[in-house]
Amino acid sequence: MASRRVSSLLSRSFMSSSRSIFSLRGMNRGAQRYSNLAAAVENTITPPVKVEHTQLLIGGRFVDAVSGKTFPTLDPRNGEVIAQVSEGDAEDVNRAVAAARKAFDEGPWPKMTAYERSKILFRFADLIEKHNDEIAALETWDNGKPYEQSAQIEVPMLARVFRYYAGWADKIHGMTMPGDGPHHVQTLHEPIGVAGQIIPWNFPLLMLSWKLGPALACGNTVVLKTAEQTPLSALLVGKLLHEAGLPDGVVNIVSGFGATAGAAIASHMDVDKVAFTGSTDVGKIILELASKSNLKAVTLELGGKSPFIVCEDADVDQAVELAHFALFFNQGQCCCAGSRTFVHERVYDEFVEKAKARALKRNVGDPFKSGIEQGPQVVIPSFRNRSLTMLSVINRTTFQLVLEQKNR
Repeated sequence: MASRRVSSLLSRSFMSSSRSIFSLRGMNRGAQRYSNLAAAVENTITPPVKVEHTQLLIGGRFVDAVSGKTFPTLDPRNGEVIAQVSEGDAEDVNRAVAAARKAFDEGPWPKMTAYERSKILFRFADLIEKHNDEIAALETWDNGKPYEQSAQIEVPMLARVFRYYAGWADKIHGMTMPGDGPHHVQTLHEPIGVAGQIIPWNFPLLMLSWKLGPALACGNTVVLKTAEQTPLSALLVGKLLHEAGLPDGVVNIVSGFGATAGAAIASHMDVDKVAFTGSTDVGKIILELASKSNLKAVTLELGGKSPFIVCEDADVDQAVELAHFALFFNQGQCCCAGSRTFVHERVYDEFVEKAKARALKRNVGDPFKSGIEQGPQVVIPSFRNRSLTMLSVINRTTFQLVLEQKNR
């Protein structure tokens, strides 16, 4: 089947900006500081939430970093500082691992019945639902995704994931098998110990749930490092975990940077397993650090470039809508986003025109405003530079940039 690739037509233009769609000739350098909102952004809506927790959560208490350092977490709508957050480094990771190790070796969590662990996780899910709007507002403020997405999809999913793993807690069974002679063979599944977990910025709460849920259900203790771009929602959720009855030291949350806090977790001799979600390049570093330390178990969930294929007999209107969602959901910040679109040559022109029209209709703006489909990209300067580089490459090749600058 003959097909033509159209990934550059839409993804590269929108990944550069959720507020402005650039052509090289129409690029406004005055908007480059925060190009995802451009110069004509409307007045931002005041988020309906207060930031109460900015310290590290270690041993059941919120504490400052040993160094006393902090770093700013920014509002991606305008680049303004939301709060100064404690910056954990290797010494803070040591404190967190020590607390997690003590909670595992001496504390009640791995020793309590699986049913008792499940009750705590179920109570936690109830608290998530009780604080749904507060959690959602904090997630949107720090990340930039639409509030309606946070409040109606992601926070409810957070509660659902923890309920799912709470249900698993007392259903993890070994096996008993007959052996030769008067013997039998028994397998027993036991918690591995201290789990180090490093999560990304695109889905802070869901990534937290996918990491914490199974680890806690199995009786492990955790040291979790949040992404430096989005540290706030995890700290609020950590507080709720303790309100639900989680023993001190079972979950420790360290805000900080990958080269310091993340590397310390991956190379720590007293961490028994590390789980990481993020880029392939960093995944390689995690694997190397784990192997050079105590050869700890590693789980990696890395990025990809997922293909979206439109066949000759496809319903083009439906294909356009599905391709649009696959690419632009969550501002296109998905490790499984459909960022490569291959279209059969017989429907190629029709698809491109309709895809362009659909992209132009996308409702972009302040994520706290009702009906907004797309807020700003997470504030990462390298993303802006990379996006502009992509546009420059397109201009020097045979790629065609379909969408030009659009001001609202």
